[in-house]
Amino acid sequence: MLFFVGHVARFYQARFITQLDNIIYDTRLRVTMPGGVDPRIVILDIDEKSLGEIGRWPWGRDLMARLVKKLFDQYGIRVLGFDVVWAERDTSSGIDTLDALAEKDLKHVATFQDLYRKIRPSLDNDGLFATAMHGRPVVLGYYFNSEERAVKANAIPEPVLPKGTFAGRNIPFTRWVGYTGNLPEYLENAAAAGHFNPLVDFDGVSRRVPMILEFDGAYYESLSLAMVRAILGMPKVVPGPPERQLSKDYGGLEWLKVGPVTIPVDETASALIPYRGRRGSFPYISLADVIKDRIQPEQLQGKIALIGTTAPGLLDLRSTPVDSVYPGVEIHANLIAGMLDRTLKEKPPFMLGAEVILLVIAGVTLAVLIPMLSALWATVAAILGVGSIVGLNVAVWAKGDMVLPLASSVLMIGALYVMNMAYGYFVESRSKRQFTELFGQYVPPELVDRMAADPSKYNMEPRSAQLTILFSDVRGFTSISEALKPEELREYINEYLTTMSSIIRSRYRGTLDKYIGDAIMAFWGAPVEDAQHARNGVLAGLEMQKECEALNAKFAARGWPTLKIGVGLNSGTVRVGDMGSQVRRAYTAMGDAVNVASRLEGRTKAYGVGILVGEATRGLVKDVVFREVDRVKVKGKDEALTIYEPLGLESEIGNSMQDELKLWNQTLRAYRGQQWDPAELNLLNLSRLNPDCALYKVYAQRVVEKRRAPPPPDWDGVMAFDEK
Repeated sequence: MLFFVGHVARFYQARFITQLDNIIYDTRLRVTMPGGVDPRIVILDIDEKSLGEIGRWPWGRDLMARLVKKLFDQYGIRVLGFDVVWAERDTSSGIDTLDALAEKDLKHVATFQDLYRKIRPSLDNDGLFATAMHGRPVVLGYYFNSEERAVKANAIPEPVLPKGTFAGRNIPFTRWVGYTGNLPEYLENAAAAGHFNPLVDFDGVSRRVPMILEFDGAYYESLSLAMVRAILGMPKVVPGPPERQLSKDYGGLEWLKVGPVTIPVDETASALIPYRGRRGSFPYISLADVIKDRIQPEQLQGKIALIGTTAPGLLDLRSTPVDSVYPGVEIHANLIAGMLDRTLKEKPPFMLGAEVILLVIAGVTLAVLIPMLSALWATVAAILGVGSIVGLNVAVWAKGDMVLPLASSVLMIGALYVMNMAYGYFVESRSKRQFTELFGQYVPPELVDRMAADPSKYNMEPRSAQLTILFSDVRGFTSISEALKPEELREYINEYLTTMSSIIRSRYRGTLDKYIGDAIMAFWGAPVEDAQHARNGVLAGLEMQKECEALNAKFAARGWPTLKIGVGLNSGTVRVGDMGSQVRRAYTAMGDAVNVASRLEGRTKAYGVGILVGEATRGLVKDVVFREVDRVKVKGKDEALTIYEPLGLESEIGNSMQDELKLWNQTLRAYRGQQWDPAELNLLNLSRLNPDCALYKVYAQRVVEKRRAPPPPDWDGVMAFDEK
């Protein structure tokens, strides 16, 4: 119960509860929508037809000036609103060029100057548009933004409420740091202007619009509110309740009053959008038909007109509770209609307290009652509890026009019921949960579930097992750490480790042993046996190298150093289990095969390859193409070990690589037979075939050194390394 109370009281937010509330709200809205078409508000649509006939958007301001005059003078509309922003000048008439000529090259040509003074007003498209708006109830649109380096472009209107209006009141207005407004001369001649920023919920759905929002300490109205004010003769916006009605602990804003209209708002000063129905709840008229006089005057006479777009290319389509693709202009139409009809649903800030009280009463009652009842009567009590709360919620919605969240109450009752009914089950399954917690940090969830199905077969006691062990390490990590700030280094290494661990655990079901700084140790074959342990390990190593390329693309975009890793793999019989000291223990693998895997990882840089595997691993994998790299003696080992580089699955290797491998194998035979001339010639050809392969350069240098200091006749081609 306390969990749900904490969510409702805003101590924290459980997103799944909020999402369920959104789903319930959307369902109620769709079920109770009045439907039909509201003829009072007409949407003048910049649709695909208009773009095809008139041309691409934006259109010339001379055309828009004629359109504004036509709408008011010929068709007699009541109010015109623009769900577009006019942020750029229209110089298509060539006025800038002519101005430059008048001021410079033709400055002293009297005939030109006289003529230009006469015709210039007709070429000033921006002036024509501004003049057309002057004295007419035209409402412009603009938008705010919250980007880190937001610009302040052009002009926005004077705030409807000045700075300090809500001083001392704890109201979480939506705040913005920049804007894109209209050209100043447009704003000076329009009746009003309002923002068209919706308040998009975290699921991407538009359910609310801020009626007023805060910018630079002052408060600005929405486009829909500005249009309603224009319809009503531009009355002032009066916030409520008055401050004298507020206690010191309650600074909520419950409504805005505009003339005779009261607009209910929530705690962010936003109004819930009263969707009338699905897309098309208002008449749509193509602007091309208006411009070309293809409509009857009565279609627009006395109407509230909104100019907006449904053309997908103009990007004003939104996700809403009633349609996944919904024109943004119709959102404003719904709000205007809802304000005029007083049909906006209320969700005042005090509903939070009502929900908390309801949760506490229902929670305490059922928490005491359910444990005292049998399973049957406990079920009946839970059903009655849910039914009562749902009934109250519906009554508040239908009769009181208020929105009371429902998800927390229903989920709380369900949780209380399930917890009581399932107590025995949880007790019986305690050992399974402990088992899952024990192994969950090492192996992927799929394997944990498989192990938990028969826990008697698995334990953490040390045992001998044949495993494939992987080590990976970041090359040049010291220089990387020096090139990055501490917080950047943390993000860098966290993203690297997370990505590589996901490949090991999730894609190839390996066991993640440990992180050693920037190094990773993992293995396959324990605690769950894996007949394909060597293959899975090799494919994981190949995937890790591929994923480095994707990570480097991200890192390069942030200006971070390039990531390169070395991967070593080896297979063999080792001891695996829970090992350590009394102070700290871990599920890990130990043995000679582990040490060799670590040594191989350390040698990748010397050979210029990304991955090295031991011959035991090579022998267990049949469908992967390998390149033999060398025969070596690593520190601590007397026997020579053949090491290989995996190149990819046989199905992925083309003929050119097969030919390259044949030539490489000939080169190795010549090198080990001390045939330096053919070895050198082959290496030269190989370098031409694959200039990026550093291995060929390593052997070319060796050939030079062997020529200078020839090995003994019985030399077997084995390379000994003294360092780890």
